[in-house]
Amino acid sequence: MIAAVLVRFAYLAVSHTFAALWLLRMTYREKDVEILALRHQLAVLHRQLGAQRPRLLPEDRALLAALLVPLARATLCRLRLLVSPDTVLRWHRDVIKRRHARMSLNRGPGRPRTVASIRRLVLHRATENPSWGYRRIHGELALLGVAIAASTVWEIHKTAGIDPAPRRTTVIWADFLRSQAEAILAMDFVETVTLTGQRQYILAAIHHASRRVWILGITAHPTHAWVTQAIRNLLMDLEDIGHLARSGHYP
Repeated sequence: MIAAVLVRFAYLAVSHTFAALWLLRMTYREKDVEILALRHQLAVLHRQLGAQRPRLLPEDRALLAALLVPLARATLCRLRLLVSPDTVLRWHRDVIKRRHARMSLNRGPGRPRTVASIRRLVLHRATENPSWGYRRIHGELALLGVAIAASTVWEIHKTAGIDPAPRRTTVIWADFLRSQAEAILAMDFVETVTLTGQRQYILAAIHHASRRVWILGITAHPTHAWVTQAIRNLLMDLEDIGHLARSGHYP
């Protein structure tokens, strides 16, 4: 049915295209005469039909909607048509609705199956990291550029018999600091003013485990190069006394 309507619509569109080309050869006077004659014929049809509605085929409605909808509503109201402007607009809405319905139609039953390689990647992440839940794995895959929904990751876990949201041991901030105290050095500037009124900045570091404090330097103008060199000196001193340390950024 739809195919037949499309074929007839294509025929009408082609024939009217040739008709439009033929209009280019006509003079303005000839066009005005034809328009007046067509308007009079429409008036005759209206008089004969009375309260009856004209029967238009689906392809006729689609063609009229395509031709008339670009015009402003006020212009449509001035035209002499077999139907009202509201009817033309409704035809156009129906055409757009059917078009979207065809585009949204599922070609196969159910949701498409996830690619096997992605399923293997999800299960590999879950096996290597048993404490990760499905949302954590979904985030890791997103960082790798793998487009997959979190619900799909959950479904892959469930199908494979893996808990999608395993319980994790909650680690509070104090416990984390205690467990990492040996490797944590905190640094900050201490601001002071000398007897002469000059402002100085003291760079100090404290080792969390031993509470030992190092004074790394004092300067009136701390720059990036000065701070970097002071930290390098501290790291070399720590290596000399047997402490292995590495630089990093902590919130």
